[in-house]
Amino acid sequence: MIMKKIFILVLVCLMANMPFAVLAQNKKEILPGAYQTAQYLPLLKNKRVGLFTNHTATVGKKHLIDTLLASGIQIQKVFTPEHGLRGTADAGEKTKDGIDEATGVKIVSLYGKKYGPSEEDLKDVDVLLFDIQDVGSRFYTYISSLQYYMEAAWANNKPLVILDRPNPNGHYVDGPVLEKPFSSFVGKQSIPTVYGMTIGEYATMLVGEKWLTAPTDSSINKAGSPIQFTVIGCKNYDHSSMYTFNIAPSPNLPDMNAIYWYPTTCLIEGSVMSEGRGTAHAFAHIGHPSIQGKSFSFIPGPRTGAMSSKLYGQTCYGWDLSKRQAPNKIDLDLIIEMYQAFPVKESFFIEPKSKLATDYFFNKLAGNATLMEQLKSGQSAAAIRASWQPGLAAFKLMRKKYLLYKDFE
Repeated sequence: MIMKKIFILVLVCLMANMPFAVLAQNKKEILPGAYQTAQYLPLLKNKRVGLFTNHTATVGKKHLIDTLLASGIQIQKVFTPEHGLRGTADAGEKTKDGIDEATGVKIVSLYGKKYGPSEEDLKDVDVLLFDIQDVGSRFYTYISSLQYYMEAAWANNKPLVILDRPNPNGHYVDGPVLEKPFSSFVGKQSIPTVYGMTIGEYATMLVGEKWLTAPTDSSINKAGSPIQFTVIGCKNYDHSSMYTFNIAPSPNLPDMNAIYWYPTTCLIEGSVMSEGRGTAHAFAHIGHPSIQGKSFSFIPGPRTGAMSSKLYGQTCYGWDLSKRQAPNKIDLDLIIEMYQAFPVKESFFIEPKSKLATDYFFNKLAGNATLMEQLKSGQSAAAIRASWQPGLAAFKLMRKKYLLYKDFE
């Protein structure tokens, strides 16, 4: 009798675990576009390639540059975004042209004197290639770089191949939709803070909505689909996927927790509080020396990718989000809590010399001047979120037209 009970207990445990085992066996690995070499290498063969990339463009354990060179592809030059090819430059730090020591390939910075390739840069290039890991927040500058790169391809009549990568924040859409007067490099187009699209999908939207700036050369076709571009899609990905990766996309997004919190806590960059730059948990350690009633503290200081920022060497009191799960939405309650905890409200937002609403960095990040005023007037998270809904509804409807993968809703 005892043996029979033990047998039944073991059988129940096995059955309980069976669905997980089946799911684990059947779960297919998500493979970014760069893995689909059979689809894009023929487009590059016997061509001089201009590649926009950084350290995140990997194929297995190899960088895309090495993969292409091993396949006999001629990389004429590499174009790099904010943070440079190795992803170690500070946020906002202008990077320079140079030579990649590992491969000897010429590097052209698109985050220094210019944001897009010049006509001179592209004279000896036959085809453009784009591959970078984005994080799906409007103010993360890689999608602005994408737009400039696409406009250069159009202006110089060069075909463009985009190797798509999953969006780690692609499973929801939230935040205020940017208003045009607040357009900048940290937000060029009228999209919400979290737009729920991959790089390839967003590129398709840029063309479809005619958001690309047309070249001045009247001989270049400006009607229909003006730019020759191909998106090499991801395998086994959809917008319900919780895609993770182990390469920091930039020096101040060290892990997935920071990436999930980034759409919320990047707003703190527009305030006098520390967003954690100069710590091991940027965008997850938030605080200021004047915050009271908080036992958690940190001292920001110089480190690779964050050699200078706010409040270095000062003890900041505040919030530790490093082990706290981010919600699938902008955490307005947290932003309100941080603003309310700051003792001198009139000094919370970094004020520009011009004092113009469009010049406040907080407003550039938010995409409007409304959120700042809502925080100042003490509006609730529910009221603020309600004000976003008309813009979000219109964007979601437009977004559906350009999705390349199954949506989350």
